[in-house]
Amino acid sequence: MENNKKKLQVSAIENGTVLDHIPASELFRVIDILHLQDASQEMTIGMNLPSRTFGRKALIKLADRCFRDEELNAIALIAPSATVNIIKDFEVVEKKKIAVPEKIIGIAKCMNPMCVTNHQDIPTKFTTIVRGGEIELHCDYCEKVTDSKNLKIVSNNR
Repeated sequence: MENNKKKLQVSAIENGTVLDHIPASELFRVIDILHLQDASQEMTIGMNLPSRTFGRKALIKLADRCFRDEELNAIALIAPSATVNIIKDFEVVEKKKIAVPEKIIGIAKCMNPMCVTNHQDIPTKFTTIVRGGEIELHCDYCEKVTDSKNLKIVSNNR
């Protein structure tokens, strides 16, 4: 008797983007940030996939779409370990790790209810601080720090 392990193969995409190494717990936030619930392109989503580095990870494979820098910056705030693979003609033509930018403008909400950005039509501006793998945002206006537990992504890019 032969002991075969069967694996489900996901079809390759001709052109598009693969977001990999997303923490499994952040998958639905990434879907929301990228407005993928409204996408009409072919999409494959994997959750709780085994990962040697993270234990469990998620991935999103999206045909015929590349992500803007603002979208990747927002993802970097909740999934700084994610990688982006650009696919052209069924081949990976570019692979990069998402980088947390030094400045975040208009992507996140300041947690200080008294901050001017919560009362006037002013885009938020933060300086990012990475401590022990956690990301904090230092508001350029009120100087309060928003930690990752209180991080709210604002999405005006629809």
